[in-house]
Amino acid sequence: MSGQPARTHAYAARCLVIRGRSFVWGERTFVMGIINVTPDSFSGDGLGGDVAASVAQALAFEAAGADILDLGAESSRPGAEELEEGTEALRLMPHLRAIRAATALPISVDTYHAAVAEQALAAGADMLNDIHGFQRDPRMAKVAATADVPVIAMHNQRGRHVTDVGVELMAGIERIEAIAASAGIARGQLIVDPGFGFGWTPAENLELIRQIPKLSSAGLPILVGVSRKSTIGHVLGSGTGERLDGAAALVTLAIAGGADIVRVHDVAAMVRVCRMADAVIRGWEG
Repeated sequence: MSGQPARTHAYAARCLVIRGRSFVWGERTFVMGIINVTPDSFSGDGLGGDVAASVAQALAFEAAGADILDLGAESSRPGAEELEEGTEALRLMPHLRAIRAATALPISVDTYHAAVAEQALAAGADMLNDIHGFQRDPRMAKVAATADVPVIAMHNQRGRHVTDVGVELMAGIERIEAIAASAGIARGQLIVDPGFGFGWTPAENLELIRQIPKLSSAGLPILVGVSRKSTIGHVLGSGTGERLDGAAALVTLAIAGGADIVRVHDVAAMVRVCRMADAVIRGWEG
């Protein structure tokens, strides 16, 4: 079977280099490991102020085959407390500095605050992950553009009325692209996230997975985060610690639809899921 990627549309940039590592879109699926330094993560994996634990998790993820680490200091679960910039930075920075000293893996910082993003980049972060798609802090897009770093921008459906999942999703991505272009973000630095679990009902989340091939038409790399999400619990009747099989199914379907990066808690298992899915979807030389 050919080793050529399943997707044939033109990417904004075929390859992105992050901390000396080449991310060739369409070649394989890349795995982003989640490191939550929060006390209130929905998935129960928040590390709070335990810097040693976050470093250990980062090294374990690296050994398991993660391509990127995503470090977040504010929980994004519905109803979670929103942090002031200063509080978020105080919680984040000790972990970021320690992980940066311990590993050469690319580090993404999950924040929608421009001031926190600036501090994180100065401390060694390589990319940004904004769950509000530049629409909470008006300076966020400019920070990414000025630093010329890769940035993940999510379409966040919270607070928006849904009439048609595909229409809402594509309109959201178009808004993100327009903001990014206006701020001067190079299109090749932009990665989009359809926002699974952010403002959609469980049924709409499942439809969102079906819409990923349509999202691929935008020609931008796609990150999908389904790990341990409540939709899996609704379908399977399982708690957050019993959703690995459901996540594996969703990750496989997302890859089949055109996802380039999957953001996960269970790195070792999902690296294997991605490898198997890629062998079928993108091709395997044997």
